[in-house]
Amino acid sequence: MDWSNFLFETNTELSYLGMCSRAAIVFALAYLLIRISGRRSFALRSPLDNIIVILLGAVLSRAVVGASPFLPVVVSSTLIVVMHRLLAWLTSVEPKLSNWFSGKKLVLYQNGQFLDKNLKKGLIGKQEIMEQVRQVMHRDDLEKIDSIYMERDGRMSILLSNK
Repeated sequence: MDWSNFLFETNTELSYLGMCSRAAIVFALAYLLIRISGRRSFALRSPLDNIIVILLGAVLSRAVVGASPFLPVVVSSTLIVVMHRLLAWLTSVEPKLSNWFSGKKLVLYQNGQFLDKNLKKGLIGKQEIMEQVRQVMHRDDLEKIDSIYMERDGRMSILLSNK
């Protein structure tokens, strides 16, 4: 196998061995890059975290199939991870940046009332909230519920009242 061609050139006619070798190397590289990016990229699922998952998949796949030269794919993938780490750190120390990248929580239900303005902002209907209440609380009413929030990642949090 010509390693310089393997690492630096694109090849529309990859052999089984060439593609399998690239796949194994990309697998190891992806694992390493994901470890470097940190746990948050797969735990929090903010828009920033979703970007790294989508971009890494798209860029690394080009290396496996030979659509792009191997070394530039490695460099650009590393750059994506470094940018993610930097932005993750910046959003952890600067609340305004965090709100801009990940949004703010929305109060959907409070003090016995739905907040229609926030329902529209969150693009969510009362039926979807009640579905969540049934699934999480195993109830079909809001009697014991103090408030319901749409969190920054789109999931709902249901807080019980102390009554």
